Amino acid sequence: MMITVSTNPYGDQKPGTSGLRKKVPVFQQKNYAENFIQSIFDSLEGYEGETLVIGGDGRYYNRDVIQKAIKMAAANGFGRVLVGRGGILSTPAASNVIRKYKAFGGIVLSASHNPGGPTEDFGIKYNVGNGGPAPERVTDAIFARTQAIDSYRIADVPDINLDVEGTQHVEDMAVTVIDPVADYAELMESLFDFAAIRALIAGGFRVVFDAMSAVTGPYAKEILEKRLGAPKGSVMNFIPLPDFGGHHPDPNLVHARALYETMMAPDAPDFGAASDGDGDRNLIVGRGIFVTPSDSLAILAANAHLAPGYAQGLAGIARSMPTSGAADRVAEKLGISLYETPTGWKFFGNLLDEGLATICGEESAGTGSNHVREKDGLWAVLLWLNILAARKESALDIVQKHWAAYGRNYYSRHDYEAVDTDAANGLMAALREKLAGLPGKSYGALKVETADDFSYHDPVDKSVSMNQGVRVLFEGGSRVVFRLSGTGTSGATLRVYIERYEPDPARHDLDTQAALADLIAVADEIAEIKTRTGREEPSVVT
Repeated sequence: MMITVSTNPYGDQKPGTSGLRKKVPVFQQKNYAENFIQSIFDSLEGYEGETLVIGGDGRYYNRDVIQKAIKMAAANGFGRVLVGRGGILSTPAASNVIRKYKAFGGIVLSASHNPGGPTEDFGIKYNVGNGGPAPERVTDAIFARTQAIDSYRIADVPDINLDVEGTQHVEDMAVTVIDPVADYAELMESLFDFAAIRALIAGGFRVVFDAMSAVTGPYAKEILEKRLGAPKGSVMNFIPLPDFGGHHPDPNLVHARALYETMMAPDAPDFGAASDGDGDRNLIVGRGIFVTPSDSLAILAANAHLAPGYAQGLAGIARSMPTSGAADRVAEKLGISLYETPTGWKFFGNLLDEGLATICGEESAGTGSNHVREKDGLWAVLLWLNILAARKESALDIVQKHWAAYGRNYYSRHDYEAVDTDAANGLMAALREKLAGLPGKSYGALKVETADDFSYHDPVDKSVSMNQGVRVLFEGGSRVVFRLSGTGTSGATLRVYIERYEPDPARHDLDTQAALADLIAVADEIAEIKTRTGREEPSVVT
C-alpha cells in the first residue's frame, strides 16, 4: 500500500557512506525510518525482481526496522530478501552475502562502534552490488530524495519470523532467513590455514577475544572455539545485546580496558583481540604489547603471504591518509604500489575492484582485504593468528622484529568527542586559513616542511575529493593531522593524529606519548585546541 507523508524530517542532515545515524527516538518518529528506506529505493534503478540483503548488529530497534524494510522491499518490487537469523549480520558478513549471492545490494542497520539502547544510537546505510558502501553519487541521490519525499510503499502484512531459518513470503517476494555465520566462516576457512591455527592452539597457545556484547560474538564463538579449538570461554561477551550490555562497543584502550589489562598481566594469554558493534573494527593486543592499527596494517601486509589466501602476494596496499606511514615502507620493500586515500572504505572499494590493491587499512582500527568490500575485524584477528602459527613467534617478537627491519612509526590518535559543532568547524576553518603561512615556521626543534588540506584524485573513477584533513608535515618525517569525524551522533569528534618516524632500533622502546610529547604540544599550539574546544585533554587516546 501507499502511505502519504506530509513532512520532511531530515532537514539538512546529509547521510554519508556510513548512512544516516541518529538517536533511536529520532528513528522512532512516525514515518522517519520508512521515509529514509523509501528514499534509498527511489534512488536506485533496475532492482525489480532482484535480491536485497538485510541485517544489522542487533542493537536496539534493529528488529523493528528490519520488519519495515522487508515489507517495503516487497511493496517496491524486489524479488527476494536474504536476512540474517535474528536480524543479525555483521557488516563484513553482509558484504560477503551480497557478493556471494550476487544480490542487487543490501541495507545494513548499524551505528558501528557507537553505544546502543532506547536512547542511544541507530543507523541505516545502503551497500551496493559489490558489497561496499554506496558511493557519493548514490548517497547524494538518497539525500536529495529525502528532501522531497511525500509517500512510501509498504506491504500490509504481519511480521515475519526472523528466528527460524528457511523461506517465507511477503506478498510475491521470497524472504529467506539464513544462518548469519555460515557463509562468513566458510570464507575465512578459504583464506587462512585453519589446520595450522588449530595446531597452535592445541599446543597451549591461549587466545582471548572480547566481542563486547556485539555482533561478532556468534562469529567468534563459531570460528575460534568450535572450528579452531580454543577452549570454551575464550570468547567473552559473545551474546549480542540491544544495549551492548550498557558498554560502549568501541575496541580501543578506553572501552576495552579490561582486555588490555588482562594482556599486560604476568599470566597473560598469548594473544588478545576485540571487535566493535558491527564487526568491522579490531583491537590487537599481544602479551605485553598493544599493536597500533597502523602497525597492525603494516605487519599484516608484510606477512600476508603466510596465509593461503594471499600466498601469491599483494597487488598493492592502500591506507587512509591519517594512518601512519608504516605500510608505505612495506610497499616499497615489496615493490608494490601504496595508495593514500581519504578516510572511508568506498575509496578502497574502487582500488579493490580494479585489482590495484589487496590489503587496506585505516587509522580507526579498520583493516581488510579484497575478500569483501568492508573492513573486517575478525578477518584481521584470523590473519594475525595465521601469522603467529606460521612464524612460531610471539606477537611482541613479531612487532619488534618488524620495527628493526622497517623502523618504528611512533603514532597516536587523540579524539575529542562530542565537541560543540560550531567550535569544531571554527577550529578547522581557522587551521585552513593558517596553512599558507606554516611552511618554514619553527616550533622549537620542529620545523614545518609543508602544510595542506589533503585532496584525493581517485585513479579509478577520476573523482576528486577535497578538504579531507589538514596535514602539517615537519622536516625529518614527523607530522600532525587534523580532521573531523562523521561517525558520531552528538556534536563533532575532532581527531588529531600525531606521528614520528624513528629509524634507530636503539630508540624503539620509548613510551609512545613521551616520544610524541613535543608534537602533541605543537598540535595544540597550531590548532588552538584547548582554547577553541574548552577541552584540557582528549576523550580517548589510542
